[in-house]
Amino acid sequence: MNLNKMQKEELETLSYTDLTEMILKEEKKSLNTPSIFKKICSLLELTDEEYASQIGDFYTSLTTDKRFVLLENACWDLRDKHKIDINLNEDDEDEEDEDEDDSEEDENVETVSSEHIDSMEDEEGIEQDDDLDDLTILNEDEMEDE
Repeated sequence: MNLNKMQKEELETLSYTDLTEMILKEEKKSLNTPSIFKKICSLLELTDEEYASQIGDFYTSLTTDKRFVLLENACWDLRDKHKIDINLNEDDEDEEDEDEDDSEEDENVETVSSEHIDSMEDEEGIEQDDDLDDLTILNEDEMEDE
């Protein structure tokens, strides 16, 4: 369907993202955000002030719509036209490197038993009196009453 042949009333019933999809299909090439929105404003006969005030929201709607993909050249295109290449091998290598780093760190860690800690406290003269024995846990109702 040719956008230029559509009635303005018909165009107004479509969302900006629907119009963007139609524009990208007609143009058969990727376009940047200002170019797309200028075409939309031209079709809907929007003013320059409306263009300036709405382009940020338009950009946000493109970023959240799954039909579009932002390319490296800062142009938008239909996601259906692009193959998404997921390379898991690179991530796997990073994880292996992290695992090796963790095992090296583990070798350098000295294990200390709780008995050893208790004996260190005795030697240093630290009191082993537990102050937490006298604490009471209150719920919210009990706190409001006080």
